[in-house]
Amino acid sequence: MKLPRMTGWLLIALALSIIIAATAPQQLPVSLYKLNLITIAGVVGYWLDRSLFPYARPDSFLARDLEDIENTTEVEDPPLQFELETFLQNDLLFATSMLRRALIVAASMIAVGLGA
Repeated sequence: MKLPRMTGWLLIALALSIIIAATAPQQLPVSLYKLNLITIAGVVGYWLDRSLFPYARPDSFLARDLEDIENTTEVEDPPLQFELETFLQNDLLFATSMLRRALIVAASMIAVGLGA
């Protein structure tokens, strides 16, 4: 049986929570509060990206089915190769939209984490 990704980090977080509960139980509500704020900031950052760029979502550059891929013309030497099937010449748009979303989500989480 293969464990889900990030299982190791989940176990480390649980171990640290147990240590905090044993050494300073009054800090557990503070930790949960901060975890809640960061989680909400990630969700808000995601929806901020979706509302700011409704026509440039990362999934809009993916091929929906094999007919979409077969109806495009072949490029001689594509600069980027991905595991996901994208429309030809949209690989760069796909990558930049994913990076844009990651930066917006990260910026919102950092802003909340810093208390801004």
